[in-house]
Amino acid sequence: MRYSHEYKLECIELYRKGIWPETPEGIKTSNFHLMVRYWARIEEENGPDALKHLGNNKVWTPEAKYELVAKVLAGQSNKSVAVSAGINNGMLYTWVRKYKELGYNGLVNKKKGRKSKNPVMKKKTIKPKPLTESEREELIRLREEIAAMKAEIEVVKKRIALRQERWAAQLKAKKQQSSKRSEKKDTN
Repeated sequence: MRYSHEYKLECIELYRKGIWPETPEGIKTSNFHLMVRYWARIEEENGPDALKHLGNNKVWTPEAKYELVAKVLAGQSNKSVAVSAGINNGMLYTWVRKYKELGYNGLVNKKKGRKSKNPVMKKKTIKPKPLTESEREELIRLREEIAAMKAEIEVVKKRIALRQERWAAQLKAKKQQSSKRSEKKDTN
């Protein structure tokens, strides 16, 4: 739920007087009280303008994120650093966790959105290093071995084809003989 800037300032004023503002419908009283305390801390640290809605999200540079993370790692509480920066402490917690896991690279903003469907844009042509003399000799030797193996495979394929032809011919001959025998029996 979004609250107006004026409403937040009214709630803070009542809170400082020791009076709790009326809790809006649909929100737990304890959660609302926590929120009012949080607004008061932000207003105290950064001034009343920090409570305004800016309309768009601020983009944090990796350097700015690192400064906040360094404060937390130096011993300051996560919540106090987040309040002083005017951000949610959950966001700061995420930055600290990413920094601990991935280092500075964890703080770098990643591209958002769907990956490109055009694979041509992704390809980078990498020129291979020139071959050394020993690598060239090995390449030539391996190509000769491959050619010899291919020739051997062709010979084996031809033998298999010939064998299958012979079997087919033998089978045909047997069928003809059996059909001739059956004709002779029919005539008797």
